Amino acid sequence: MQDLAAKYTPSEIEDKWYAHWIEKNYFHSEPDEREAFSIVIPPPNVTGVLHMGHMLNNTIQDILIRKARLDGKNACWIPGTDHASIATEAKVVKMLRERGIKKSDLTRDEFLAYAFEWKEKYGGIILSQLKKLGSSCDWERTAFTMDEQYSKDVIKTFVELHKRGKLYRDFRMVNWDPEAKTVLSNEEVIHGEEDAMLYHVKYYVQSPSGDIGDDFIVIATQRPETIMADAAVAVHPKDERYAHLKGKNVIVPLVNRPVSVIFDEYVEIDFGTGALKVTPAHDPNDYELGKKHGLEVISSIDDDGRLNEKAVFFVGEDRFQARKSARKALEASGHLVKTENYKTNIGRSERTGCVVEPMLSLQWYVDMKQLSEPALKAVMEDAINFVPPQFKNTYKHWMGNIRDWCISRQLWWGHQIPAWYIPNPTFPKGEGDEMLVFVAETAAEALAQAQEKLGSHITMGDLRQDEDVLDTWASSWLWPISVFNGFDENSKDFAYYYPTSVLVTGWDIIFLWVARMAMAGYEFKGEKPFKDVIFTGMVRDEKGRKMSKQLGNSPDALKLIEDFGADGVRFGVLSSTPSGGDLKFDEKLCENGRNFCNKLWNALRLIKGWEVTETADNEQIAEVNALAAKWLNDKMDKVLVQFEEDYKAYRLSDCLMNLYKFIWDDFCSWYLEMIKPAYQKPIDRLTLDRTIAIFEKMMTMLHPFMPFITEEIWHELRNRQDGNDVCVRKYPIAGPFNDKFLTKVEAAKEIISKIRETRNVNGIKMAELLEVSIQESAFAKELFEQSGIVPMIVKLGNLKSFEFATSEPQNSVSIISGAEKIFVVLEKEIDVEAEIKKATEELIRQQGFMKSVDAKLSNERFVAGAPAQVLENERKKKADAEARIKILEESLEKLKG
Repeated sequence: MQDLAAKYTPSEIEDKWYAHWIEKNYFHSEPDEREAFSIVIPPPNVTGVLHMGHMLNNTIQDILIRKARLDGKNACWIPGTDHASIATEAKVVKMLRERGIKKSDLTRDEFLAYAFEWKEKYGGIILSQLKKLGSSCDWERTAFTMDEQYSKDVIKTFVELHKRGKLYRDFRMVNWDPEAKTVLSNEEVIHGEEDAMLYHVKYYVQSPSGDIGDDFIVIATQRPETIMADAAVAVHPKDERYAHLKGKNVIVPLVNRPVSVIFDEYVEIDFGTGALKVTPAHDPNDYELGKKHGLEVISSIDDDGRLNEKAVFFVGEDRFQARKSARKALEASGHLVKTENYKTNIGRSERTGCVVEPMLSLQWYVDMKQLSEPALKAVMEDAINFVPPQFKNTYKHWMGNIRDWCISRQLWWGHQIPAWYIPNPTFPKGEGDEMLVFVAETAAEALAQAQEKLGSHITMGDLRQDEDVLDTWASSWLWPISVFNGFDENSKDFAYYYPTSVLVTGWDIIFLWVARMAMAGYEFKGEKPFKDVIFTGMVRDEKGRKMSKQLGNSPDALKLIEDFGADGVRFGVLSSTPSGGDLKFDEKLCENGRNFCNKLWNALRLIKGWEVTETADNEQIAEVNALAAKWLNDKMDKVLVQFEEDYKAYRLSDCLMNLYKFIWDDFCSWYLEMIKPAYQKPIDRLTLDRTIAIFEKMMTMLHPFMPFITEEIWHELRNRQDGNDVCVRKYPIAGPFNDKFLTKVEAAKEIISKIRETRNVNGIKMAELLEVSIQESAFAKELFEQSGIVPMIVKLGNLKSFEFATSEPQNSVSIISGAEKIFVVLEKEIDVEAEIKKATEELIRQQGFMKSVDAKLSNERFVAGAPAQVLENERKKKADAEARIKILEESLEKLKG
């Protein structure tokens, strides 16, 4: 075996092992007799690059999939990307603009050709970056939401929903993105408080003769650019200030058009002036008022956010420029009373950041109330298990107040809506809608429907397909079904892998994606899409701020991997990640991960550097080595029991940190020191073999969390046959362990630590041998009877002797370890005052501790509700504290005497 490098170099090792795993096809899965364990990746946008949220989410998924593989399950992790209609179309339009091409100059097919060109060049970047993280996805199964079969599934479900009466077309108020020129769902609008201006404007009352009178109402509006589209002024029916205006009109400023004063309880008397302008085409609440009172609808803003001819004034101006122009015009006409600054909630497009424009539009909608019931019931009854469970309340609130889903988008990149239109020949007679609509999976099927209704003379040229595409989420809600070809009744993959085992996703898309997948699962397959859902928190910086490009606080994910190694970064993102809680990320966490890798590497180098002999030098060394091996194996089994408990509850951060503590403290800091041969002495073969076996077991335990270094160390520990990789080993199962034995070794370790502490306080070098004795007690006798304990204390404490004491030796200082009194003989005179001070401080500390334990045990609610084991631990703490206090009081009495 080659000599080990002095330093662990992740860049060389990670690429080597990832290529090896791919070559061995370890990540690919096919149905067989084993238990399936499946995960579908939350498909990142095809426009995406790796960021900290992806790092966290995919690290968790990889841990789960690697652990399942080690548990002997048939692990299948489906990767893939989402076509991301709005974001991708914006990228393609930008690319075309750089080439001097306008979208408007292209046909739909020409534009889509460019879009697929862009997708082929940039669309797989994030998936290749996930490989750098170590993600063990089944790359042969990589999916894309616009794959041919996937697209057929999307179209099929649209048609099926229409047949079932759960999909319809309606003209209503929508959220419009003037930059992307498309409608948005409510969940794609991000609301936030922003600074705005309130404009107080006079609306003069029309006189009986029809002229403008002297009386007026003052209304306050944030949007003076929409005044020209006003259809009424509304006041509360009980507002006495305006009772005299019943049956009267007011004149809309600038356009001088009379509109009625309407009375409605919707108006708040105490808000503003108690009067508000009603613009049905440009405000959702005004639209509802307009429908109720039969008001005219005047759409004065086009889909690009510019004012049109119906506005009369400022035609062609952008809505925000028109706001400035309206202010000037209102000032000039004497209608503007005043302006004031105020805070208001502004809705912005999640994708473009553009201020959303309320707009009336004819769109396609899914009737969500019909779909939501089984999906809500599944979560409330834990058929779908949320981790952490508090997100059930969030889910319940949204599902209980669900609104219909607008699924049409005014774009070209995406799944074109399978609806064909033809003018309705009976429409001029007032029968039916202006257009007849035929919904079908193919154009041929739509033509057949049209011919059946209108006659065989209808040709394909008479039909026009809907120009819009479906909302991206209307494809990704099928993800767990379609990636396993679930709409094929004979799909072996779907029968084997569905429902998937667990979904790992951010809580911010609980409505956009999680709820909709649950609805799709029950609606189309009659089954939940996943058993468990783990919600990850948001990755924030060390100051608690959301990471963003604008703040410059979002680290380059690939640079982190370059600097700290993938294992170091995985450790960093997971080491302080509470389930469902936000992660305060600091690069120091990745540095800790890199340091852990170095610690493991140095432990390997230490072990591989030992000379080997067949037997131990003497019986005492053999006893210590046997004790060390038994202790560490028992401790490992105890750690495994806790690990499995935490793992089943998805407390993955706890799993990792307990492993980290065990390996760093128990193995590296204690075990290796227990068995380490004296300078230039060899180690016996039995102890070395035990140590290598322990190291192998730890690397298997740690592999799901830190796959690269564990594979490297696994192969450095022994010469392996081809295919004998830790990646596909069996995960250790906890065996029986002796808690009483572990307590004895922990007591011995504490004694050693106290002796070393005494050396430091008194300036005694480690090379100097000390005489140490322990006051005789029942527990001390048990320690002495345990084979290997005494020679271990002597070795690690570097002692001349360690014996029982019937009385306190001359010129010794006493220390307390647990409830035992230890005497360390010093060569120099004891500083009595310093010892009194030290003992007094420790007594005060122990008395305070005792008081806190007593407070718990005297609390009736605590005693009644605490598990038996917790109560037993508290009572033991009290007994130990009492013993320490007694020893300290005796020591102080002697010192003062």
